[in-house]
Amino acid sequence: MQRREFITLLGGAAAAWPLTARAQQGDRMRRIGVLMPLAADDPEAKARLAAFAQGLRELGWAIGRNVEIDTRWASNAAEIRRQAAELVALTPDVILAAGGTVVGTLLQATRTVPIVFTQTPDPVGAGFVANLARPGGNATGFTLFEFGISVKWLELLREIAPRVTRAAALRDPTLGFALGELGAIQGVAPSFGVEVSPIDVRDAPEIERAVTAFARQPNSGLIVLSSATAVAHRDLIITLAARHKLPAVYFARYFVVDGGLISYGPDTIDPHRRAAAYVDRILKGEKPADLPVQASTKFELAINLKTAKALGLNVPPGLLTRADEVIE
Repeated sequence: MQRREFITLLGGAAAAWPLTARAQQGDRMRRIGVLMPLAADDPEAKARLAAFAQGLRELGWAIGRNVEIDTRWASNAAEIRRQAAELVALTPDVILAAGGTVVGTLLQATRTVPIVFTQTPDPVGAGFVANLARPGGNATGFTLFEFGISVKWLELLREIAPRVTRAAALRDPTLGFALGELGAIQGVAPSFGVEVSPIDVRDAPEIERAVTAFARQPNSGLIVLSSATAVAHRDLIITLAARHKLPAVYFARYFVVDGGLISYGPDTIDPHRRAAAYVDRILKGEKPADLPVQASTKFELAINLKTAKALGLNVPPGLLTRADEVIE
């Protein structure tokens, strides 16, 4: 897709994706809903939408000719409920749930409209699908990662900041999978010589109070568990970590691009390109119940050397060698 076309697709923050043409005679116009748990102007949201649009284009779908896309953005639970209801009321042929935090709400709103989800931890445990091989309902898609990845985050924290003996795990307490991530970390924390405590992240004031209080003791660090809340408040979290000289490990690369220290996790853009193939298959008659849930296939380690220097950290050469991206 050409750059000008991306700007046309993604340039506005209106509720519905802008359309510049009507269906040509003889084409059957199909309708896709997209629910994004990020703000419309968030670069990550734009990148996810661009990847999805590119995937559709490669499969022969043209915005305004044979498909319409209605996009909704929501950064908190109340907005997610409202936007999910609005999308379902439009009776789309399929909905892309572009993040795990919106899947449950969409399934409460409809058990008939097909849903393709991305960035979703443990969809079986959450009750979104019966099993990974045969989802069995109206939803399928792409998982985020296994709970055990959180052990890797603790390992990286100790590797890049060996003096850390206590770590705060920033979590959204309303998310069930956050318990799994925290439990995996706490299960191995003694072997790393680190005491791990949870910090709830419901809103900005709570995050600032909790991180500031935690940072008062020496040899402290942060592990940011996966949640849409952490993504929405990532600028604040990164700023607090810098202000209080806290080494911090994040679950996604874009935290490091924005100034965070180090991250390890799946590519967050690629699943949205892959999701276009599932949307295509559903539009052509296949059912979500028969499409297996797929796991993330691309994981990346990112390090911000400028941030490491500001924190007085010397990044081990072995860690730099393993990194997929080093920001200087």
